[in-house]
Amino acid sequence: MYREFVTPDDEEVYEVTGEWPDMDENGARVVTLRDTSGQSMVFSYDTLERSVRVRWVNTQGVEVMDVYREGAMRLSFTPGKSTRSIRIDFHMGECTGAMDIQFAPHLAVQDRLLFQ
Repeated sequence: MYREFVTPDDEEVYEVTGEWPDMDENGARVVTLRDTSGQSMVFSYDTLERSVRVRWVNTQGVEVMDVYREGAMRLSFTPGKSTRSIRIDFHMGECTGAMDIQFAPHLAVQDRLLFQ
């Protein structure tokens, strides 16, 4: 059964991140985020595929993390005075979970995927 992947519009993404989402060759939305130390994270999401990808690169240009996941249900961007973040909720058959990505003031990722 197909489930919708609910995502914010580009203007809401811009308001929280300060970056307009680009579109890659496959139609996924892509946002590049940088923290105060110079690390960067490329966050992409595809509403039709219900997928997200997070690629984190440190200040030396070394890839720290590359996660791709399908089964996304809801994407939200949370503004804040001291921290800003992204939350993705997932539902994949017998598993549900969430990925929380903090991108300001520094990068941090928490990921949980559990059996129901």
